[in-house]
Amino acid sequence: MDKIYSFASLQNFTLDVFRHIGCPEKEATLATEVLLNADLRGIDSHGIARLSGYVRLWEAKRVNAKPNVRIVHESPSTAVVDGDSGLGLVVAPKAMDIAIEKAKIAGTGWVAVKNSNHFGIAGHHAMMALPHDMIGIAMTNASPLVAPTFSIERLLGTNPIAVAIPANRQPPFIADFATTTAANGKLEILQRKNLNAPIGWIQTKDGKPSTDPNEAKSGGALIPLGSDREHGSHKGYCLGAWVDIFSAVLSGANYGPWVPPFVAFLNPPSDPVGEGIGHFFGAMRVDAFRPADEFKQHMDNWINRFRSAKTIEGQERVLIPGDPEREMSAQRLKEGIPLNHKVVEDLQQLGAKLGVAF
Repeated sequence: MDKIYSFASLQNFTLDVFRHIGCPEKEATLATEVLLNADLRGIDSHGIARLSGYVRLWEAKRVNAKPNVRIVHESPSTAVVDGDSGLGLVVAPKAMDIAIEKAKIAGTGWVAVKNSNHFGIAGHHAMMALPHDMIGIAMTNASPLVAPTFSIERLLGTNPIAVAIPANRQPPFIADFATTTAANGKLEILQRKNLNAPIGWIQTKDGKPSTDPNEAKSGGALIPLGSDREHGSHKGYCLGAWVDIFSAVLSGANYGPWVPPFVAFLNPPSDPVGEGIGHFFGAMRVDAFRPADEFKQHMDNWINRFRSAKTIEGQERVLIPGDPEREMSAQRLKEGIPLNHKVVEDLQQLGAKLGVAF
């Protein structure tokens, strides 16, 4: 049975944990904001349930709590940022800020990041562009758990992509999705609930379809978006490869099977091809293309037309990307955030170990 916690209580606990591992106040606040935004938006797999994982990475000396995040190469509209092994929850927003500042001057800003760690939900970083009347783009590579179409080797991560587009009276268009049929975090949720996975999410180590959410622990692999060749998994494979190349080959981070694992009990590959995990961010000033007010009015028109689309019998309405997460955020701010009992136990143990009350 899930237990409900207020946003404020989870915020205070998370802040204390990040302070405990040595994050300066500003960075602890930033990391907490990014992490809990996932819980608010209903992306439970990437929220406070991952907090102990970040702490274990710090204990394994794979996370630097006080990184010197800096630009190591740049042009007027582009930059490469070295995250200095910092929390991706801190490195990513700082890199997105750089992309936004470059876009203010050049019209667009593009930032590739190396030497970082898991950055939470991609949507948070893309949404940072919205207050500036900009379109935001965020993507990252991740631990290799995904087999390319026709393969049994795990060579890619779930490699998410997020795009945030401002509107006028309507809420912004926010697409945030993994390039696999399902994110690994959804398998972790099924594991905690002792439920099976749908066919098309994961395969055995021999490439056979499986419904066991623990399959990856036995050498199995997640499957690219589309589930199989006949249903378009080659397209998901292409998307995941695109994210990997933009995030890592372009920045100098590790790519493909060399990406370090999120779990601390597995060591990074002994033959790295780069530094840490890679991200890629973009910020595009709307008025670099057409007047911002004009664009946002047409975005309202686009959204309204899609909202009014005729629905299949039995279906309520056509959703706009970002609708479910926005509605969930409003609900959870008011009613609280549900946590699975296994997550609660994990956080209680983490608090007891660090001397932080949960």
